[in-house]
Amino acid sequence: MANTILSSGVRNNLLTLQQTTAQQSVIQNRLATGKKVNSAIDNPVNYFTALSLNDRSSQLTGLLDGISNGIQTIQAASKGIDGITKLVQSLQSTVKQAQADAAQNRPTKAGTALATAAETAVTSKSLKDIALDKHVIDIAGGTAGAADAATATSSGDLGIANTDTNLAISITSGSNTYTASFSSANATVRDVVNEINKSGIATAFVDEKGQLNVKGNGSDDVQFGIGSGTSAAAAVTAAGTGSANTAFGYLAADATAAGAIKGQNITSSVRSNLIDQYNDLRNKIDDLAKDSSFNGVNLLAGDRLSIQFNEKTGKNQTKLDIQGSTLTADNLGISQAINTQLAGFINFQNDADLDKATAALTGALTSLKSLSSTLGSNLSVAQTRQDFTKELANVLTTGAGNLVLADPNEEGASLLALNTRQQLSQTALSLANQADQGVLRLFG
Repeated sequence: MANTILSSGVRNNLLTLQQTTAQQSVIQNRLATGKKVNSAIDNPVNYFTALSLNDRSSQLTGLLDGISNGIQTIQAASKGIDGITKLVQSLQSTVKQAQADAAQNRPTKAGTALATAAETAVTSKSLKDIALDKHVIDIAGGTAGAADAATATSSGDLGIANTDTNLAISITSGSNTYTASFSSANATVRDVVNEINKSGIATAFVDEKGQLNVKGNGSDDVQFGIGSGTSAAAAVTAAGTGSANTAFGYLAADATAAGAIKGQNITSSVRSNLIDQYNDLRNKIDDLAKDSSFNGVNLLAGDRLSIQFNEKTGKNQTKLDIQGSTLTADNLGISQAINTQLAGFINFQNDADLDKATAALTGALTSLKSLSSTLGSNLSVAQTRQDFTKELANVLTTGAGNLVLADPNEEGASLLALNTRQQLSQTALSLANQADQGVLRLFG
């Protein structure tokens, strides 16, 4: 078929119309896809750069789930520490309750009465006052070598030979021993009581029955002896054997092999009842630590947590490694409570053990606070990196979009302009055709 011969004007207008249509097609594709670069053909540099940016953004976004799980694992451990801290504080309260009952289980030993009803009738004093006023050694005019009763004009004595110019006391409580000597001249039972009270490990008093009582300041068994001698050293030695114990109303049967009187610890029912409460709270520490896991990872059971922060591998990879701690009551230094003295346990009947328990619980709280601080620091790092990763992924996506995305406003305006140009081109083409048709009128 022969080629159709078009006039120059028609051909030029037709070419313009074709170009406009082609440009319209490109812009319509941009508006349809939302991109101004849809393939490497459009703009190879922008296309591959945007592809790389979007790929990294996608990889970082994929890491967010792992970071989120890591944060929840740390928070689970942190909540566990909070709960354990409350349990330790409850243990402190239990120990304080046991300590408050201290006065009820002090080791105490009472002698026999140092005064009689007959003496009260003669002196018009109470048994207590008569006993306190009695001299320790024989007083002048009294029966030598024997105790003398109080009279209306004399306070009486305990009958220790007046040749012994010194008196002494010896007190042992637990690992503490106290000895002291003092002059026997005019010394009364009241003076002996005062000397015992100076020891710091025991106290003494005369009760309403006229009996001399010696009570340990701690809960350890207390041994004490009273002696006399011609010198301070001799009196201290005699006190160790309790040579004058009988004079103060203590029976020989009360003496130990060394001659000292022994006051034994009294078991407190209140403290005994607190033992189960204490041990139950202690066991709950282990249970709570075991339950502080998330997604199979427990930082309070010694597990290790690794949180990856970037998409790289090897030396270029950034991550947070957290080594957990095995948190148990034993590891915190909190021993089990019992009712007797046994190594490795807390004797709830013993003040010294309760003091040690208080110190151990304070140390446990310090350890928990330190561990909580470490977890808090790691949590802050993980949350910061989580926010950073989200923002960086957004920056990468936005950057990629800037390279390949189309501006709908700009493309819409361009399409409108091309539509106008198309209409004008079609009008011009029509005019060109009409010019060609003018030749036919010459033959009309």
